[in-house]
Amino acid sequence: MPEILQYGFMQRALLAGVMIGVIAPSIGVFLVLRRLSLIADTLSHVALAGVAVALLAGWHPAAGAFIAVVAAAVGIERMRVSGRLFGDAALAIFLSGGLAVAVVVIGLSGGFRVDLFAYLFGAITAVQPRDLRVILGLGLGVLAAVAVFYKELFAIAFDEEAARVQGVPVDALNLLVTVLVAVTAVVAMRVVGVLLTSALIVIPAATALRVAGSFRATLLLAVGSALLSVITGMTAAFYLNLAAGGAIVLTAIALFVATSTLRRT
Repeated sequence: MPEILQYGFMQRALLAGVMIGVIAPSIGVFLVLRRLSLIADTLSHVALAGVAVALLAGWHPAAGAFIAVVAAAVGIERMRVSGRLFGDAALAIFLSGGLAVAVVVIGLSGGFRVDLFAYLFGAITAVQPRDLRVILGLGLGVLAAVAVFYKELFAIAFDEEAARVQGVPVDALNLLVTVLVAVTAVVAMRVVGVLLTSALIVIPAATALRVAGSFRATLLLAVGSALLSVITGMTAAFYLNLAAGGAIVLTAIALFVATSTLRRT
């Protein structure tokens, strides 16, 4: 057995990473195709506010993050659909608002705590069986929603107006996608941290889009790219004593650069 698998904490870390590697790009593909990648970054920063409030109130950080990001997801979609603000303006408001709330709450709690750092930058080697159950439960919900509404999500990803004409409930599906991104952000923050969550959602999808010839191939390649990034990044982190979240994201970026270079040659 490889040394990396001889430790229980690494077994749990790899299992959590593999689950995130399947979940994050499965919803990330739909975001990248619709040029809505900033949603992932926005909700990640809102998650930080939820974690900070939860730590101050004595709640489980994942619960605080979940409430915050789902509320933000609904608010973003309502503002966008109402036409009062363009989509990117709504995202900018929630992104800066999430950071502002986090900064204020961190100040009220007396500064940064070790727990908060773990959620900022990830603490995958500290994953507990309870964390695995949360990741599995929420992740299965995300994957089930993608599977059930696959055709409709595919339709709005490529031509939202045509889908609306065909009777597809575009507004409801847009809200669903935003909520799924919110849930994915909560799931992924334990692995790579809230500051890097959007990277794991977006970069593997962008990598797959560089080389895939069909939508199904894009989805499969995005998942494959994410899994390779997670496993390679965690292995490097274990043997080279690196931060796991950063190593995973840097590996994902390296894959994107490699595929972009190969496509040009």
